[in-house]
Amino acid sequence: MSLVALAIGPSGLALRNLVQDKTRLALSVLGVALAMMLILFLLGLREGVYQGAALYLENAPGSVVVLPPGVRSTFTGSGQSLAPDTTKAVADVLNSSARVTPVLMMVAIPELHGRKEGIRLVGYDPALGGGAWALSDGREPAADDEVVLDRVLAKRHDFKVGDSFEIQGRQVKVVGLSKGTSSFSGAFAFARKPLVESLVLAPGASSLLLVTPNPGVKSAETIIRLQAVPGINALPKSSVIGNDRQFLSQALDQVVFLMVAASFIVGVLVVGMVIYTATIERRGEYGVVKAIGARAGVLYRIVASQALMAAGLGVLFGIAFAFLLGWLVATLKPQFLVAIEPSAIATTVAAGFVMALAGALVPARAVARLAPAEVFRR
Repeated sequence: MSLVALAIGPSGLALRNLVQDKTRLALSVLGVALAMMLILFLLGLREGVYQGAALYLENAPGSVVVLPPGVRSTFTGSGQSLAPDTTKAVADVLNSSARVTPVLMMVAIPELHGRKEGIRLVGYDPALGGGAWALSDGREPAADDEVVLDRVLAKRHDFKVGDSFEIQGRQVKVVGLSKGTSSFSGAFAFARKPLVESLVLAPGASSLLLVTPNPGVKSAETIIRLQAVPGINALPKSSVIGNDRQFLSQALDQVVFLMVAASFIVGVLVVGMVIYTATIERRGEYGVVKAIGARAGVLYRIVASQALMAAGLGVLFGIAFAFLLGWLVATLKPQFLVAIEPSAIATTVAAGFVMALAGALVPARAVARLAPAEVFRR
């Protein structure tokens, strides 16, 4: 038996030992797959949160964002807004070299069919842009008591074009449904700017200005010219998106990576337990292999090959399970985006093989330290 084991090589011996107990192999692959699924799903959910945070700015016009002084993110500076004359001051400084789009945002919590729902209400001027970037039904608001509602939110509450609801005492009518406007922080709704100004009691105020430089004018040149306007902070749109991501990461990443680490540890324990049990059961055979001249490195390769085979299968199934879970979440809860990126898949694959090697460490050391004399005395 041992001569045959040496003849088929470390990988062949590892495979033969691994498949001898198919139930244990299946359970180990399933355990690793579930750990890998959770890691990849968490990374996908994290990326989905970041993409949701950038949803509006990514689709809004302009390449430069003007914010209140000291504000660098759309998630900070609560209660701060640009003065009513800021839009004119910015337009005067740019002198027709760019289009300026004022936007006023607020978080509203209307009651829809008996349930409180948080929405991000965007006030804009339809003539300048800044509203819904894609309509699935209806039209843009033409009056100050009309809104465009996210279609995912509308479907959840069985709202249709023509229905009405109340926001802070104001009755508004749904005249359109938008698509691609649902995010983790609440669905977007779009209204004419005067409506939002009346709700926040700030006539003429803006949360931000979206500046679109004319063709041939660079964003950096526009920002330099905007430095002449007092009481503002002008940044490239990409920088604001990055600041939003950084703001969220302070609260999100620690929790996500803690859960990822826990999943990784569980996977290591599953691999280690399975490989250790399989190794101990073949203890006598390993001792004979060592007695007839196999070096410790050969034994290490046998045990490591077992772990890599089990983990490799687990990683493949885990990736498939993660995509399936992401699809299920998107179907049942469309407001939660699970964005599984290639970088996350690469991270998960690397984690799976590190998990395999870490799980094989203890059983490999046990085999390497095995004294052949112990085997022959049994």
